[in-house]
Amino acid sequence: MSTRIGFYVCHCGINIAGKVRVEEVAAFAGELKNVVIARDYKFMCSDPGQEMIEKDIKEFALNRVVVASCSPRLHEKTFQSACQRAGLNPYFFQMASVREQVSWVTEDPDEATGKAKTLAAAAVNRVNFHQSLISRKTRVHPDVLVVGGGIAGMQAALDIAKAGNKVYLVEKDPTIGGHMLQFDKTFPTLDCAACIGTPKMVEVGQNPNITLMTYCEVVDISGFIGNYKVKIRKKPRYVDVNKCTGCGECTKACPVKYQLYTPKEKERIK
Repeated sequence: MSTRIGFYVCHCGINIAGKVRVEEVAAFAGELKNVVIARDYKFMCSDPGQEMIEKDIKEFALNRVVVASCSPRLHEKTFQSACQRAGLNPYFFQMASVREQVSWVTEDPDEATGKAKTLAAAAVNRVNFHQSLISRKTRVHPDVLVVGGGIAGMQAALDIAKAGNKVYLVEKDPTIGGHMLQFDKTFPTLDCAACIGTPKMVEVGQNPNITLMTYCEVVDISGFIGNYKVKIRKKPRYVDVNKCTGCGECTKACPVKYQLYTPKEKERIK
């Protein structure tokens, strides 16, 4: 089936038409590849505007629709619903923001019109590659992964855990705390850095909703929102973590010795 695109540009009263020559944009879009019909209208989001799109989809056998108007955050669902009512898969719709991104931020009408044409051409080109999609419901895994055990990571983990969710806190270093541990005081109050960081470290370690994974790194993430699969590399400990108290006595009997040399000593050894 050949691609047949309908293009519509909105005046939005004078919000868009006050800076952008919308008739010129519609005429430009009408010459683009696979565009069958191109129109401009005062308020595309109004009932008559939506009815125009629905009528054109049926009359011109449109299988793609582009609307150049306001932000997709405001009316993307509106126009997708109009497409769906006319029997067109809503994901064959593409929107170009020529209000927030053009008319509201561009002083010169010529520049505004030129930019609107560019965004229109980009939207038309993109919609050519859209595929039919369907909406479905899927279970969401409620557990949360926080990467990095610095002050921000610790606070995020604690907030999520207090909300009743399971948290996996991954830190690449042997201990959490991050750069906060390296500071004496914090700006601008000059509060003691350790006085802020240490209680959070203890709270993270004791919170039953937080699984602390230090000396670990995230190596792969797959899946999708709410259903991610994460592969984590756990670096070797060389000690029994269930018995270790951090006293350091094991280092006295450890057969592996590390000698630190100054730059001058390294040169002498060479």
